[in-house]
Order: sequence, then C-alpha cells, then structure tokens
Amino acid sequence: MSDPNAASSVFRRSSHEFLLTFVLLFGVTTIVRWVVGPSAISEAIPGIRLKLLVVGVAAGLLVTGLILSPPGRRSGGHMNPAISLAMWRFEVFPGAAVAPYIVAQLAGSLLGVLAARGVWGSAVGAPPVAYAALQPAPGWSTAGFFLAEAASTAVIVLVVGLFLTTHRLTRFIPCLVGVLVCLCIVLLGTSTGGSLNPARQFGPALAAGQYGFLWVYLLAPMVGAVLAAVAANLLPGRLRAPAHQLPDADGPSLRNPATR
Repeated sequence: MSDPNAASSVFRRSSHEFLLTFVLLFGVTTIVRWVVGPSAISEAIPGIRLKLLVVGVAAGLLVTGLILSPPGRRSGGHMNPAISLAMWRFEVFPGAAVAPYIVAQLAGSLLGVLAARGVWGSAVGAPPVAYAALQPAPGWSTAGFFLAEAASTAVIVLVVGLFLTTHRLTRFIPCLVGVLVCLCIVLLGTSTGGSLNPARQFGPALAAGQYGFLWVYLLAPMVGAVLAAVAANLLPGRLRAPAHQLPDADGPSLRNPATR
C-alpha cells in the first residue's frame, strides 16, 4: 500500500462501504421496527414466519439495490466483513484493503442503527425490536451455534464463489446475494437469527447491550468464509480462476496484483 494512489483508492472505497453498511443497517432496523415492532403493518401480518418472510424480502431487495448503486459498484458492495475476507481469499480483493473495509463496515453498522433510533424513536430500542439485535433460539450450545453460523456462511461463500468464477453468471451476483439474504432470514431467523454477517449484528448488539453470543456472530462467519474460500481454491477447474474483479470506475483498481 506504498502507492499513494492505491491508498487513496482504498480510502474512497472504504468510505463507500461505510455508507452502504450505514444505509443497510438503518434500513434493516427500520424494516424490523415496522414489521416486527408495534405498528399497523405488524398487526396486519400474522405469525412470526410470515413476518420473517416480509423482512427477508425487504432486506434482500435492499441489499441488491445497494450492490447495484453507484457506491456499491465502486466498492464491490460487500457490506459484510466475512465477504471481504472471502474475496481476498478468492484473490479478487487485495489483503491491504480488508482491514479498512471491515472497520468501515462495523462503524457503518453501529451508526446506522443509532440513526434509526434517532429517526423512529424509543420503539427501536424497546422489545420486540431491540435495535434489531439477533439471538439464537434457546437450546443452542456455543459450539453448535458457532458451527451452524460458520457452516451456513461457508455455503453462501461457495455459491457466490461459483458465480464469481463463471463469466455468464457474474451479472446475476447482486440478485443472488439478495435471494440468499432473504433465504437466510426466512430459514434461519427462528433458529440462529439468520445473520451470517458480523456487521449485521455488531451495531444492533452494541446499541442493545446484548453481548451474549456476540463473539460467535462476529467470528463464526469469518471462519466459515475463509474455510469455504480456501476449499474452493483447492478445487480443480473454474473455481481456481476467478473471473470477477472490482470495477475501476473510481480510481485505481483494488484487484490483487497477482490477478492483474
């Protein structure tokens, strides 16, 4: 990162990641406030499963839109430390940018949640919203919960990796990620919480003072993402030659030099 132009590019793109994650967590907290918290919308949707479906669809559309937005196109639209780490392991993202991205994502997460609290008032901090913080269902052991979060993230990274390395599929990645986010919320919402994104839980948990299992929500997706990316890179054929690169629309590329 001795090149001033490269350092400047990392800073700009990290700023985009901050903005994207800020909007994401503001949006997710807003969705949970109105779909799960006290509101006419919540009263009109019977049962937690249907509420999770509405939350999942809304969050999936939000994520897809953010990836496709100008800041998303410039930064890659990760909004997830585990994805940034995986993209580095896929050799389509430089290691020097991983830490700045993660710091930006976590900061955006916390400030996005606090902004939602400022806009929507005390209902955001009170149950059942509780800043949209997640909790696993009763009965999970720490080891079992860690394994579930890591394995679920690994599956997502492998699917995204397949799309990354297949030219005809790369254009579908934003929609794919949105669908995966929706499925995680719908299928895992009542068990693990359906996070699979350290930034998704970081801000809500800090704002709510909810620290139980927080380290699992932060660490397990990172472990799962790295293991999946390493495994994918060991496979023969297309998973060993990534086709996707970050766009170059905003200054010098953030590609790993080895892939240029």
